[in-house]
Amino acid sequence: MNQLQGRIAIVTGAAKGLGEAVVRLFVREGAVVIVADVDVENGERVAAAHGANARFKRLDVRSESEWERVIAETVAEFGRLDVLVNNAGVIEIGSIETQTAEQWRLVNAVIADGAFFGCKHAVRTMKTTGGGTIVNVASIASLQGEPYVAAYCAAKGAVEALTRSVAVHCAQMKYNIRCNSIHPGRIETPLTAAIPGQMKAAVKAGFKMAASQGATQSYTAQADEIAPAVLYLASDSSKYVNGTRLVIDNTMSVTSGVVPP
Repeated sequence: MNQLQGRIAIVTGAAKGLGEAVVRLFVREGAVVIVADVDVENGERVAAAHGANARFKRLDVRSESEWERVIAETVAEFGRLDVLVNNAGVIEIGSIETQTAEQWRLVNAVIADGAFFGCKHAVRTMKTTGGGTIVNVASIASLQGEPYVAAYCAAKGAVEALTRSVAVHCAQMKYNIRCNSIHPGRIETPLTAAIPGQMKAAVKAGFKMAASQGATQSYTAQADEIAPAVLYLASDSSKYVNGTRLVIDNTMSVTSGVVPP
């Protein structure tokens, strides 16, 4: 308990799913958390559930100016930023043949641009206030081929590579800032719950799906089972872990075939 006592954290995509689970765990461990999301209704709900230990701030992670505003407001109120979790994401169904330019730009803007802006302005702030830690939520989609979400794979791959760059830069500049990524397998969240419907709509519109793509998924984790990995990387328990990726997928990314549930 109290692994984040007195620390100030920003969690993006925090209005539901994994982000909400991370907020819940961080508050339990003593942090004050900025619940950042474009979903005002659910974001305010999550913040209200934790009273004075959480604040909702609307943040469109695609906008650099909004990142600057949210971080500036956080520092103005609390004096510093200790932890950033770049979790915001979106999925659009499409293979390399069918993914549209609009889908590509949206997915990469939310995931890759969002992580870039977050890391950029968190580092600029943390280096002046004693350091901190950044956790980027990537995916096993950056480690294995998932043909029906081409843009998502590319965006998560960008997040993984960015993580290493940020970590090395901060280490060499002696900023006392760590940056790591987590790579979950399938998680039961509103985002993943929408995938079957998106797949059906895509198939109806002409998307051709190989037979193996319809196979049963391996064990689906609950968001609360993934959040402790984020806590580990955000806390002093991982003091010497920097620039690495933590894969949490019940062997899914290193096996052939489907892992039994």
